[in-house]
Amino acid sequence: MEKLVSLCKRRGFIFPGSELYGGLAGTYDYGPMGVLLKENIEQLWLEHFRNGRDDMYGVDAAILMNPKVWEASGHVSGFADPLVICETCGRRFRADQLEDPTACPECRGKLSEPKLFNMMFATKAGASEDDSATVYLRPETAGGIFANYKNVVDAIHPKLPFGIAQIGKAFRNEIAPRDFIFRLRELSQMEVEYFVKPSAWEAAFEMWRETMHAYAAALGLPQESVHELEVRADELAHYSKRTIDFEFDYPFGRRELWGLAYRTDFDLSAHQTGSGVALEYLDEETNEKFIPHVIEPSLGVDRTVLAVLASAYREDELGGETRTYLVLSPKLAPVKAMVSPLLKNKSELVAKAREARAALRAALPGTQIAWDDNGNIGKRYRRQDEIGTPFCVTIDFDTLGEKPEFKDTVTLRHRDTGEQERLTVAEAAERIRAALT
Repeated sequence: MEKLVSLCKRRGFIFPGSELYGGLAGTYDYGPMGVLLKENIEQLWLEHFRNGRDDMYGVDAAILMNPKVWEASGHVSGFADPLVICETCGRRFRADQLEDPTACPECRGKLSEPKLFNMMFATKAGASEDDSATVYLRPETAGGIFANYKNVVDAIHPKLPFGIAQIGKAFRNEIAPRDFIFRLRELSQMEVEYFVKPSAWEAAFEMWRETMHAYAAALGLPQESVHELEVRADELAHYSKRTIDFEFDYPFGRRELWGLAYRTDFDLSAHQTGSGVALEYLDEETNEKFIPHVIEPSLGVDRTVLAVLASAYREDELGGETRTYLVLSPKLAPVKAMVSPLLKNKSELVAKAREARAALRAALPGTQIAWDDNGNIGKRYRRQDEIGTPFCVTIDFDTLGEKPEFKDTVTLRHRDTGEQERLTVAEAAERIRAALT
């Protein structure tokens, strides 16, 4: 885990939040490579969960919402974790995450009795300072979906079953954020609320279960590292009748990665009662009115990023040296190919490399094609290996015709094996395109 965290900072994936001023626990910033990786993970989720389907619609709800939304959903009264405090050192811990709930894991001091700690961040909206101005940073994106259910139905007139999808920020005042980006106070979620007839929930549940496994495979997560945990009835959330936790074998142990929940009609019924607005669905074929039931596949972006990085991390011996590299799927890799002149002080090589890069970008529009002429070619390859770039394209003297049979060809290097082949720029573009499909 330490090696992975070091690589993430060294190569611009993830930085400690506010590091310039000593940091802020539970916050991290995505750097240039991390932003691209995160966007690719989100885009792949959109392909699997929204854009590739005819029954899905997107929303982007506000982070600040009327606090009555969270009162109706039960978050104001029940979104809490058990907090214990060490009477010796003053450290705070979640009681349900301790092996010994009576002794401090840091100093072995006595721990207080657990008390519930609400994890929502409260703030004020407007100029007033009284309680009427209190609003909350949303603790989950689902609230914005349920609050917009009627708007989507009235605007789109979808037929059941249909879903509403959203990618967005959520905020949780975690007692003890830990394990890098696994448990954060500011996080991103990819969530679907899928509305079905009450009798159809089991089939929908299985459909989304299969979709989540297909998404895990597309991310490159090893099948043997992804596990299903059926949540016991006495451990279910208040809104759930059935939940499966998808767990992953992180470097620090098996932990929850995603969740799939059958939320029954809890949410829409609660919001109908809380708002006084009818949220029943009219089935035009049967002329029947009812509150739809909901299947919720909920996926944390940050936990997914961490699982992808942990799965991709490799060390091996290549060319007599130990190298570190990321075996990222070409679709996820921040950079798809790097173009480089063998020597940066040879103008003819640089000019030819610029031409090759321009040709690749024209043949592969929208694809990240990097340029690197810093240091010797071996160091450039090592840098690209560490960010998971699948291909490196090098322009050398053979490209210029030193060996006539190789004139106007380039060296295409493959990340995982280090193997190289001579290809024309057009052929190299086809190799890259094939890897991205």
